[in-house]
Amino acid sequence: MPSCPRCEASVGEEARYCAQCGAPQTEDAAEELDEYVQRQAEQVAGSSGGGGDTSESDSFGDMADLSDREQLWRRGCYVVGYGTVVVALTLVPAAGAFPLVLAGIAILPPIRRLTAEPLGSPLKREVMAGLYAIFALIGVALLVLV
Repeated sequence: MPSCPRCEASVGEEARYCAQCGAPQTEDAAEELDEYVQRQAEQVAGSSGGGGDTSESDSFGDMADLSDREQLWRRGCYVVGYGTVVVALTLVPAAGAFPLVLAGIAILPPIRRLTAEPLGSPLKREVMAGLYAIFALIGVALLVLV
């Protein structure tokens, strides 16, 4: 009776896989297992990517595909956006808090993805930065003047 090359357990003559460790025992079984693993990997990659342009995907898991400059931009946008929202929430009774909240939301990278569907394409980085600057200036002006 032959034994498994991986775990050395005895396997039957016609066994395609080892009953102990699951290792394939024939070339056909090994190819079948490779194809199965490839299909599973493609399904996992397809479901996590969300379909769509990978350059516009905003999860941190997809950042490995981005250049260092784009990664820095995205991380900076998260920091600035959430920082602005937190500061604005501490100033809620003030008149300039609402534009500051809008500024923080406008610069967050997921907003690019959310605007892609109704607008047909996501907002460019420059548009996001411009919206942030406009809302932030309005908010600061209201805080100073009122």
